[in-house]
Amino acid sequence: MYADIIIDITHEKLDKIFQYRIPSHLEGMLKIGMEVLVPFGRYNKETKGYVTGFSEKVDYDPEKIKEISGIVEGSIAIEAKLVALAAWMKEYYGGTMIQALKTVIPIKRQERTRKRRTVVLKLSEEEGKEKLKLYLHKNQKARARLLSGLLEQPGQDYELLTKKLHVTAAVIKALEEQGVIEIRTEQMFRNPIPAAAKEKESVTLTGEQQKAVEAFWQDYEQGRTGTYLVYGVTGSGKTEVYMEMIGRVLKKGKQAIVLIPEIALTYQTVMRFYGRFGDRVSILHSRMSQGERYDQMERVKAGEVDVMIGPRSALFTPFPNLGLIVIDEEHEGTYKSEQVPRYHARETAIHRAQEEGASVVLGSATPSLESFYACKTGRFTMLELKNRTGESALPEVFITDMREELRRGNRSILSGKLEEMIRDRLERKEQIMLFLNRRGYAGFVSCRACGYVVKCPHCDVSLSAHRNGKLVCHYCGYETPLLRSCPSCGSSYIGGFRAGTQQVEELVRRTFPEARILRMDMDTTRKKDGYEKILETFADEEADILIGTQMIVKGHDFPKVTLVGVLAADLSLYSDDYRSGERTFQLLTQAAGRAGRGAASGQVVIQTYSPDHYSIQMAAAQDYEGFYEEEMGYRKLMGYPPASHLLAVLLTGPEEERLLEAAGYLKEFLGRIDPGGRIQVIGPASPYVGKVNDVYRKVLYLKEKEAHILIEAKNRMEQYIEANRGFQTLRIQFDLDPMGVF
Repeated sequence: MYADIIIDITHEKLDKIFQYRIPSHLEGMLKIGMEVLVPFGRYNKETKGYVTGFSEKVDYDPEKIKEISGIVEGSIAIEAKLVALAAWMKEYYGGTMIQALKTVIPIKRQERTRKRRTVVLKLSEEEGKEKLKLYLHKNQKARARLLSGLLEQPGQDYELLTKKLHVTAAVIKALEEQGVIEIRTEQMFRNPIPAAAKEKESVTLTGEQQKAVEAFWQDYEQGRTGTYLVYGVTGSGKTEVYMEMIGRVLKKGKQAIVLIPEIALTYQTVMRFYGRFGDRVSILHSRMSQGERYDQMERVKAGEVDVMIGPRSALFTPFPNLGLIVIDEEHEGTYKSEQVPRYHARETAIHRAQEEGASVVLGSATPSLESFYACKTGRFTMLELKNRTGESALPEVFITDMREELRRGNRSILSGKLEEMIRDRLERKEQIMLFLNRRGYAGFVSCRACGYVVKCPHCDVSLSAHRNGKLVCHYCGYETPLLRSCPSCGSSYIGGFRAGTQQVEELVRRTFPEARILRMDMDTTRKKDGYEKILETFADEEADILIGTQMIVKGHDFPKVTLVGVLAADLSLYSDDYRSGERTFQLLTQAAGRAGRGAASGQVVIQTYSPDHYSIQMAAAQDYEGFYEEEMGYRKLMGYPPASHLLAVLLTGPEEERLLEAAGYLKEFLGRIDPGGRIQVIGPASPYVGKVNDVYRKVLYLKEKEAHILIEAKNRMEQYIEANRGFQTLRIQFDLDPMGVF
């Protein structure tokens, strides 16, 4: 027998199957996905690789086939289904097979297991008392203490017993050898879920929620699996719908994966799922220790877990009978990987579900244009929730024009309206969230007097300010000198926005010295349980104001929050990215959705220099469909996803001239393989950061309506790159439908 091996070296030239003979002592021991040691190369250097298949025939001279050296100690085999998923990811998103395999391995190494030892009395009560008399007669006090303790309670924890009765391991061993006791050992799994999450939760669904569940379940019962979009306003109870769907799927003997966009959401989400499903729920994320992560995979293999919750990587949980994948807040950019292969969790989940006979449920109050478009074209099924649960109504939203504030002489980050409303909430002992919209902060230039933003005349995205005194487009490379005055109104108040969460916190502390303030950003959440502590403190009403970036506006439910202030809505609106309008609308709608989720009504203040922009107007009105129509018109006009597909080709290398030359050759090659000109090629252009650690970066963008044409072009480019030596000193990555510019 021979094994097909992928060598653990990330290089395009080695991205192929190598065949090795299976030695007799390893026959029957190897599995697909197992990590092995093999002799590789001219000098037979011992190298790691992964088994991807088996065969009885070889494509080469059997005499030249080398033999597998052994199995890597402590390695964990990847499920065969995940190996197949990795092969699809490599084909669809680019990169090498080894990169794809390493992506789908949730745990790469065995960790030391924790064991729990229990000391159990083997004798009957009568026999035990006789033995106790003997020990006392012989003055064997330690043995007598141990036996006396076990007569009171026949099974006790080994460690607790030794401390409580002050007996040594030698005493325990002596009784074990005499057949008086036995020591039982069981594996203990590290549990990352707090012990507090124990209460059972029972929820009565509204008519709207019930209708959504029944529509999904009717298809599922008849064996029709597919992709569903739960499209519901903020506070409409999407989580209850997911839980009911999961509950029904579990009763069929299946398992479920729940993806959430950020670790910050794990705590609150897990509490709710644990309340419904108890300890059949587990979590997986990067803040957990290797031991905790390893134990969760062991629990999955032992059949102790039915629901796995976590960010993107939880998608690769090796469930044997996967029935449902839920992707909450499916519009979030964090579902797109920044590492090669640059996979999107949504499309990857859909492919995995199709292969394993499962369904996918997406959920959002502000769906990605891709998902809403897929519903409109019949690829996905829409399940709508139009109303909030309970008595709470959608919040009242005010748009504050910061240009007017400037004309009145107010140069503060806080508008007069927001400051007045914060004061009112503090007096009423209600809570406030202040959201600083930092996403997309990439140096766009705007006028604070009139709101004018400097844009590229060719690509309809904002230009970015570079330190060399130029404004640059990161799509086509257009450049123009930095402006000193506004070309629209002549004001000198033109430049970039320069404020962070710390500056906001200092200002708020000065303005409201009596307020208890929490700040939540990357600095305050570096520690393992940083998110949980801040959110718990705020949920327990030990703080009045929570200041933070986008991590505070995603999915959290704080009934006492009645005011949300959005500072600098324009930061994401004018990032150098075709998705900037969509991201701004989503962030503002999600932020507004945090207010008034309890009995008291909520209000939202959106501060902006562009009050008339449709993203801001539609977010204030919570009108997703109006926004979708407006934005899709722009996408169709410019040929951006989902109206067309976009493939980014990122080239990096030590010499800028060589990089431009390589990009030119690729552009020329694309012209040869696409003589009809179906594929539109833009660039090469410099990304926002054109040079990192003396390594230059350039990017080409390819547009085409059909994704398979771009995938075929990617495959042809990969072959062309491998066949030409000139590309060897460069690194080239592909990204299909990127979440933004590089």
